[in-house]
Amino acid sequence: MSELISISTIKWLLIYGWKPFVEIGVIAFIIYCIAKFVRGTGAAHVLKGLIVVVVIFIISQKLELYSINWLLTKVFAFSVIAFLIIFQPELRKALAQLGRNRLFGRILIDENKRDFIAEISKAVGILSRKKVGALIVLEREVGLRNYIESGISINSLVSAELLVTIFMPTTPLHDGAIIIQRENLAAAGCLLPLIKDSDVSKSFGTRHRAAMGITDETDSIAVVVSEKSGIISLVIGGKITRDLDSDTLRKVLKKTLFKEEHQKNEN
Repeated sequence: MSELISISTIKWLLIYGWKPFVEIGVIAFIIYCIAKFVRGTGAAHVLKGLIVVVVIFIISQKLELYSINWLLTKVFAFSVIAFLIIFQPELRKALAQLGRNRLFGRILIDENKRDFIAEISKAVGILSRKKVGALIVLEREVGLRNYIESGISINSLVSAELLVTIFMPTTPLHDGAIIIQRENLAAAGCLLPLIKDSDVSKSFGTRHRAAMGITDETDSIAVVVSEKSGIISLVIGGKITRDLDSDTLRKVLKKTLFKEEHQKNEN
């Protein structure tokens, strides 16, 4: 009898047992993607509000509060339509980002990832020779959406010509920072937090302090060109490395952003 039960249990697991785990995994992945996408945006507060409403709805069902339950049911019907209308741009960006997701992008070799670094290094070299101040921030795992929204949206491929043009003193966006997000130039003229460490040398200007501030608060990488001397600096984790040339900068950025690929090439 026990053998029959165990055999039937194994058969059930083989036929149906894997489905709940797959469903849980898919739902968890969807929730993670939504949380990652809305983090640092105005949509995060809306999502928190929706979660509160859902909790109240569940409690009202358990306590048989029919009037509240009926009201919330009507609110849900309108909220879905309102959500689609209000967050249409964000949803469009989310679908676009899904198409550029690294999970799918790794199937093919994407040389564009390396090209944008070459474009940044080329632009920084030109700006350094002209002694034009610049601040370029590269997003990594921690999202910089809040800072992107503080600037002017560009959403363009990275090119040396565009970077140089933006930082020219005659342009209205030259004082702010450029943020590179997923190999694209997301925004220019962005406002960044300044480093709060009182031990930072007073010789550093606003650009260097902003570069140290943003990299101290996030895992981003910042490239700074001094307006006075034309010196190129790289800032990671609030720590600054100065006196780089464009070739060295390109190599360091590649090594830092693509560690796994760099190690494979070394081997």
